Amino acid sequence: MAKNFLKSSLQNASFNIIFQIMFRCLTFLMNAFVLRHVEQAVIGVMNVRLLLLESTILFLSREAFRRACLTNTTSHNWAQVINLLWLMVPLCSVMCVLFGWVWLNVLELPDPKITRHYTIGVYAIAISCVIEMCVEPLYLVSQAFLFVRFRVLMDTVNVIVRTTVFTVLVLWWPEGAVVAFSAAQIAAVVVYTTCYYLYFARYLEERRSRPQAAIGSPRHLQRPTSSEDDFPFTHMSEFLPRRLENQPAVDWKLCVLTWSFFKQGILKQILTEGERYVMTLFSVLTFYEQGVFDVVNNLGSLAARFLFRPIEESAYFYFSQLVNRDKPIDDQNPYQMKEASQVLQRLLRTVVSLGLVALCFGQAYARLVLLLYGGTSLAAGLAPLLLKVHSLAILLLAINGTTECYALATMDTAHLDRYNRVMAGLSVGFMLVSWVFTRLCGSVGFILANCCNMLARIIHSVLFIRRRYQGTVFTPLDGLVPGRKFLISALSSALITMASEVYFYETSKLAHFLVGATCLAVTCLTWLFEERDLVTFGVDRWRRQSLKVD
Repeated sequence: MAKNFLKSSLQNASFNIIFQIMFRCLTFLMNAFVLRHVEQAVIGVMNVRLLLLESTILFLSREAFRRACLTNTTSHNWAQVINLLWLMVPLCSVMCVLFGWVWLNVLELPDPKITRHYTIGVYAIAISCVIEMCVEPLYLVSQAFLFVRFRVLMDTVNVIVRTTVFTVLVLWWPEGAVVAFSAAQIAAVVVYTTCYYLYFARYLEERRSRPQAAIGSPRHLQRPTSSEDDFPFTHMSEFLPRRLENQPAVDWKLCVLTWSFFKQGILKQILTEGERYVMTLFSVLTFYEQGVFDVVNNLGSLAARFLFRPIEESAYFYFSQLVNRDKPIDDQNPYQMKEASQVLQRLLRTVVSLGLVALCFGQAYARLVLLLYGGTSLAAGLAPLLLKVHSLAILLLAINGTTECYALATMDTAHLDRYNRVMAGLSVGFMLVSWVFTRLCGSVGFILANCCNMLARIIHSVLFIRRRYQGTVFTPLDGLVPGRKFLISALSSALITMASEVYFYETSKLAHFLVGATCLAVTCLTWLFEERDLVTFGVDRWRRQSLKVD
C-alpha cells in the first residue's frame, strides 16, 4: 500500500481531537445536568463498579490483538489476521462469565437503598462487551487501511447514543439510573456495530460495481489511499473466520506477539485502573466517596480524553509502521529515522507544555470549575483538593503516554517480555502504595499513588528510548524540556492566578476568570512565539502531505 503513515497519523489525531472536543463538550454539559438528578452513591456504582467491569473485560479481550495486528500492516496475510481477531469473541465470553461471577458473588453488593438494579447493570455490561467484540475485525481493518473520518464518526455516534439514551431515561426515572445506564450501554453498542457492518457492506458493493473508480462511501468519508488494489477484501464473508487452504489458520508470529501484549495488558490494566480496583476489592471508600472521586477524576481527565489519548493512538500507529522493532536505529532508513526522531521530540515538547498549563492553572481554578460543573455541593469539601492534585497527574500522564507509546511501538518481543516483568513489579508496588496512601490520605492517596506509578513508568520508557538512540545523532528526549520563556510565563501565571483566587473568588468570580483568561492567552502566545519552529514543522508537514495525496 502506497500510504503515508505520518499524514494518516496527523489526520487521525486532528480529527479525533476535533470530534472529541465537540462531542465531549456535549456529554460534559449533559453530565453536569444529570449530576444534579442522580445521587453521588449511584454514580459511584455506575462509574466505578460497573465501568470497571467493562474496562477490565474489553481491555483484556482486545487490547493485545489490536496492538499486535496493527504492527507492520502492509505485510499481513489478512485472512489469517481475521481468523485471529475472531478469537476475541470466545475470549471475551469467558471473561464475561468469570468477571461477572466475581462482580455478583465475591464483591460487596450495593445497599438496596442505593440501587436495586445492580445485577441488571452487570448483565448489560457483559452482553454489550460480547456484541462489541463482533465488530473488532472491521474496526481494525478501518484503522489499518486509513478509514480515519469514518472511524472517528463512529466513535462520535457511540458517545451520542450512549449519552442521549442515558440522559433521557434518567430524567424520566431518576431512581432507575442504573437501568438507564444499562439500556444506554446496549443501545450504543448495537448502533455502533450495525453502522460498521452497513458501511463496509456498502463500501464493498460500490467497489465491485465500479472497480476502477476512487470508491468509498460519500466523499467526506473516503480514505486517503492511492490505489484500489491495496484493499484485500471483496465480500463481507471475508470478514468472517474461515478455513484456509495450504496455510495455517492464523499467523503464529502474530500469535506470539499477541501473547506478549496480553501478558503485558494484564499488568497495564492494573496500573491504569489501579485505584478503582483498590476501591472495589478493599472497600476503602464508601460508594458516595467513590462517586465524588470519580466525578473529579473524570473532570481532571478531560485533557487526557480530548488530546492525549487521540495523540497516543495515532502516534503508536505511526511509530509502529515507520520503526522496525527488530533492527537497531542505525540499520534502518536514515530519512525515516530522522523523521521519527523529530516527530517524537516535537510531540514530547507539545504534551509537556500542555501538561504544565494544566498544572499551573489547575491550582487556582479547581473550585470554579467544580462550581460550574456540579454546583456548590461539589465545589465544597474535598473535591477541589482532589482536582488540584490531579492536575499534577495530568502532566505525568502526558509524558508517560507519549514515551510509553513509542516504547511499546518499537520494542521487540524480548524487550516486551522484559517490560512485562517490570510491569509486574510496578503493579504489585502500585497496589501496595495505593492501599498505604489511601489509609494515610484518603481519596487524595489514590492520585498520589497514580503519580508515583506514572513516574516509574516514565523513567523506564525514557531509559529504553535513550538506549535505543544511543550512539546516533538523534536526540528525541530533548523534547522533555520546555522552552525557558514558556516555563517562566506558565509559572508566573500560576502565582498570579492563585493570588487572584484569594482576592477575587469570593467577591467576583468573573474577575477571577478574566485574570486567568488573560494569563492563559499570554502563556499560549509565548509558547507559539518560542516554538514557532515546531508550529512551522507541523503546518509544513500537513500541507506537504495534503498536496501529495491530492
